[in-house]
Amino acid sequence: MFQHVFAEMNDMLEEIVKHYPTAHDVQKQHLIQKWNLLKKMSDDMIEEWLSFEEKMGTFREHTALPPVFPLGEIPEMEMDLFIRGQGYFKLLMYRQAIQQFSHLIMAVPGSMLARMYIAMAHLHLEETSEALMHFEFILPHARHYKLKAMIYNALGCIEAKRGDAGGKAQQYFTLALQHDPTLPDPLVNLQVCQQKSGQLQYGSQLISLM
Repeated sequence: MFQHVFAEMNDMLEEIVKHYPTAHDVQKQHLIQKWNLLKKMSDDMIEEWLSFEEKMGTFREHTALPPVFPLGEIPEMEMDLFIRGQGYFKLLMYRQAIQQFSHLIMAVPGSMLARMYIAMAHLHLEETSEALMHFEFILPHARHYKLKAMIYNALGCIEAKRGDAGGKAQQYFTLALQHDPTLPDPLVNLQVCQQKSGQLQYGSQLISLM
């Protein structure tokens, strides 16, 4: 739902960045108007989303909802940095999400979930080396089967992005399914690798995590 909107906004921003340095006065004024429009859209979307997240959090506090996967007591999930980081992640604003979760890790160094969001954000930004560093740090500390499955699935995606769709990538996807057969992403990714077509899937459980 958000991909199309942000694709259009990114295209408009790239046009501004490309043409502004060589534009004449009238063109610059027109490009600045476009930039102001993008800035207002961005600010409004963030404000509305954070308001929505606050309402969701209030409902969660007063309702016994089962978690997407029981990671145990994670008090930092109630911190403002976590809520904002998760909000940015859901809005596909991965750079801002990394910033929020990085600040959170400075306050709570042991937060594996915050590191998971950072790793996935880097992966979405095609920064595979940074993502790999975080996933490899998290994996030995991951105690829950679903978290391990998500990490193995992400590692498989990194291998596939690096061109090894037939070997190590499929081994990682298989490991992910062994840890959690209900996780949909690795099964889709195995088919993508085997058929050599389609889009790799990762991080869907973090999107739905409440």
